Amino acid sequence: MNTQWGPSDLGDLRAGQGRQIRQQPAESGLVIEETESGWVGAILRVEKAGGMHVVVLEDRHGKTRSFPLGFGFLLEGEPVELTPSATPKAPRPSTSNRTASGSRARSSQQATVARAAKFWVEGTHDAELVEKIWGEDLRELGIAVEPIGGIDDLPAMIQAFGPHRQARLAVLVDHLVPGSKETRIVEQVRANRQWADTVLVLGHPYVDVWQSVKPKALGIAAWPSIDRSVEWKRGVLQAFGLPHGNQRDIAHGWKLILARVRNYADLEPSFLGRVEELIDFLTQDDEDRYA
Repeated sequence: MNTQWGPSDLGDLRAGQGRQIRQQPAESGLVIEETESGWVGAILRVEKAGGMHVVVLEDRHGKTRSFPLGFGFLLEGEPVELTPSATPKAPRPSTSNRTASGSRARSSQQATVARAAKFWVEGTHDAELVEKIWGEDLRELGIAVEPIGGIDDLPAMIQAFGPHRQARLAVLVDHLVPGSKETRIVEQVRANRQWADTVLVLGHPYVDVWQSVKPKALGIAAWPSIDRSVEWKRGVLQAFGLPHGNQRDIAHGWKLILARVRNYADLEPSFLGRVEELIDFLTQDDEDRYA
């Protein structure tokens, strides 16, 4: 493992270390800095997407980026935890014409009616990554991304959803490799011909969605190899020399990793391709598929 990447490179966002980090409502117009990327911008809005809140910042050149709300921000040089504002304001239009996924953004600011179709992912981290890269596209298309907390009961969940031609269901699965538990469950779904035209389940080969981030984007040669007796995420954070004792540490570790993802070029093709296929499946009857 390349040991050059550690806390000194990622920044120290450890909750509760040194001093209490105060909460700051994400008021429109407030100028803040996202610590890991160094992005400085004015808050345009806070919105909920993929089961989480994200804050949209606009820099002095009119470019925008979205970040998960929470820790990892500076206000006048002081660390703060951004929280949803109690008095949200109307969003300002974005001046960018390309989304993080590389597609061309539509010029119209008219809201898109939500579809009955759904895009399911296994966990919150999956939803946050999809939101960061495809969020603008999905909002234009009226598609909601929902974390489902695992696929152990996937056939029953699909049955309860009741997919049909006007309400397709796309599911992105972690660790879809020969012989895995996930593969056996997906094969059950695919064997049900009732869902052949209305449900598409695809997956990536990685143990966790974290691995879909290219090592190069993190400044490492490769993801560390973790013994099967160790919980994978905690093992990874331990290998990086980061706190790994509880869920709060894992959440902060993921925020550090997610901050290094700028656009689609920072993700593995095997992950990008599956997400694009699932979006295409949900919109295959559209006459004006986004560019």
